[in-house]
Amino acid sequence: MTSHKPAMSREELSAFLDREFPQIHFGGRTYHVEEVGPLFARLRMDYHERHLRPGGTLSGPAMMGLADLALYAAILAQIGPVALAVTTSLTFNFLRKPEPRALIAESRLLKLGKRLAVGEVAIRSEGHTDLVCHATGTYSIPERR
Repeated sequence: MTSHKPAMSREELSAFLDREFPQIHFGGRTYHVEEVGPLFARLRMDYHERHLRPGGTLSGPAMMGLADLALYAAILAQIGPVALAVTTSLTFNFLRKPEPRALIAESRLLKLGKRLAVGEVAIRSEGHTDLVCHATGTYSIPERR
């Protein structure tokens, strides 16, 4: 794959998300952009009771939201602050029960075109190597004017 230099740094991406999507921090910040790189982003979701389902495990919807945000972050890091890049499809495979700790999502873009981006996300419990969730997604990128 060719080398891509990110258009946004971790700090710029975090500031953009805080400004354009403050609702993701409702009830307190739990999402953190840890790293961006060529066609890559890593996010952390803190372990918090609002992400739990009955039985005390982290919920599928919490992992889905993390995966969606991680892919969005990887795309924006590459193309710059385009708030209207939107999810067109996401597919999830829940592989095992996550540990009661933060989740780490590593997203990688497989294709970055002018109008579509395709990527995958690997989610692990912090400090563990086994995947708890694998997701793939496609995003529509609006035409630049």
